[in-house]
Parts: sequence; structure tokens; C-alpha cells
Amino acid sequence: MKTLKDYSVSFEKLLKEYQFPGTPSNLYDPLSYFMNLGGKRIRPLLTLMSAELFGGQAEEAYPSALSIEFFHNFSLIHDDIMDKAPLRRNQQTVHAKWNDNIAILSGDVLLVKAYQELQRHNPAHVSKLLTIFNKTAVEVCEGQQMDMDFETRSDVSVHEYIDMIRLKTSVLLGGALQMGAIIANATEVDQKLIYDFGVNLGIAFQIQDDILDLYGDPEKFGKQVGGDIITNKKTYLLLKALEVQKGNEVDDMLLIEDMNLKVKKAQEIIKKLGIFDDAQKLKSHYQQKAMTALSLIDVPGEHKNVLIELSDFLFNREV
Repeated sequence: MKTLKDYSVSFEKLLKEYQFPGTPSNLYDPLSYFMNLGGKRIRPLLTLMSAELFGGQAEEAYPSALSIEFFHNFSLIHDDIMDKAPLRRNQQTVHAKWNDNIAILSGDVLLVKAYQELQRHNPAHVSKLLTIFNKTAVEVCEGQQMDMDFETRSDVSVHEYIDMIRLKTSVLLGGALQMGAIIANATEVDQKLIYDFGVNLGIAFQIQDDILDLYGDPEKFGKQVGGDIITNKKTYLLLKALEVQKGNEVDDMLLIEDMNLKVKKAQEIIKKLGIFDDAQKLKSHYQQKAMTALSLIDVPGEHKNVLIELSDFLFNREV
């Protein structure tokens, strides 16, 4: 059976062989640049894995895998503009290296390229693939808007936050998996199960990301510890802390100007209030929901090993 590395090598080869047009250079050079910045490529790998899980061939799913990766990177290019982010994967973002207008237009054409890839599939599958792709794309945009709205709201609930990360992050994992299942002619029941596996895995992963942002080892995590707290970003940890705080201890912590002191205080308060443990339990809850969905899929158990390997890879980061 194939391993995670096998899928990764084959998709990187596919991506390397893909050529954007040469002109106009200010439209396509940014795309070649951005697509070569790296990343784990989790979403397209899920599409390839899902196709083979249900008896298809990874090569049959190549256009959908490219489509998913193009869409994901289109969203990142535009997100970086909205966030005014100077760096992505420790390299300049497209809008920083070129300008906002070029980044907008390059992102737009990358989205079109995603649709062009879907059209390369067997006509019998295109309609179903477009349906799940369009549904997923709309939901990702809805999640992004919710995330931006949260920045100016003081009444965001934990329930709303979970719904936001489901839309902004998790449905793309579920959609990537369902597209692979469609290509392999999986049953409607199994399509739903593999979709649920991806969505719940994505929610668990984002909750873990929230935990690691505050308590992770920066050498292993690859980000500044406490970045979310420093900017008062509404994560599960902060929203739950605001919900159960004793007096105004969390409100007062958010006003601390010294970054190191603020992070240290947040770490103390969130553990004292039991929220660190709550977050771990919630992450485990969604992990279990994901694995239950995977267990119910009607294929031989050994065919699921690479998805289990991927799950272990995603969660093998120490707090």
C-alpha cells in the first residue's frame, strides 16, 4: 500500500510539471512564484488518497487535486491582501512582492484555472464535482467573512467560532475527500462518511492549532508562540476564557502592552480556568468523530491506513 510520502512525491511531481503561460508575465509569474513556496499540500493529497481508498487510481484524480490546490492558493493570495500580511511561509506575499492589483488579478485567474482542471475529468463526473467544489468555495468565503466580522464583535460565542472554522478551514478538507470519492464512484453513503471524516479532522486540527499557538514549542510549531493572544484574536481558548472568567481577569490581561508578559499571563489564566484541558477534550471529541466516520466506510481496513497515517502526522505536534 502507498504511504503518505508516496502521495506527496507524486503530487509534487505533477505540480512541478504544470506550466502557467509565459505572458503576461505580471499575471502568471506571481502564480509560479506562489505555488513554489511549498506547504504540506494536505488537501490535494486527500483527494488522491480518497480516490484510491474507493478503488480508483490516483492518476484519475490529478485534475481535481490540482483544482483543490489552485483554489486553496487563490484563497491564500486574497487572504494575504485582506490581512495586509507581508510574509507567507517566510517569503514575501504576492501583494508585497508585486502589488495589490496584481495579486487580486493573479488570484482571480488561479481560481479560473481551478475550474479548467475540473473540466478535464470524465464528463460523467464533472457535474457532481462542480457541485461539491462550488458548495465548498462558497462556504470558505462565508467562513472568511465570519472571521473578519469577529474582529469587531465583542459577543462572539464558542459555537459561532466552531462554525466559522468549519467553514473557513474544514469543509475544504471534506470537499477534497468527497471529490476523490466521486471520481472513484463511491456510494452516496461513503461519500458522506469520507466528507464527515475530513470536516471533523479539520475542526480538531484547528483547535489543536489554537492550543499550540499559546503553548507550543516555537522550534517545532514554526510560529511565534502567543501570536493570537498578542493580537487579541478570537480563538477557542480566548472565547472560552471570556465566557468563564472570574471577575475581569481576562479583560485586564488583554490590555497588557508588554507582549511577553501578556502571553505569560494568558498561559497562566487559561490553565487556571481549566480551559487548556477543555480544549484538549474538545479536540479529542472531533478527532473521535472523524475516526468513527472513517471506520464506517465500507472498504477493507488496510485501505484506510494512509489516511490514519495522515491523521497521525497532523496531530503529532507536541504542546
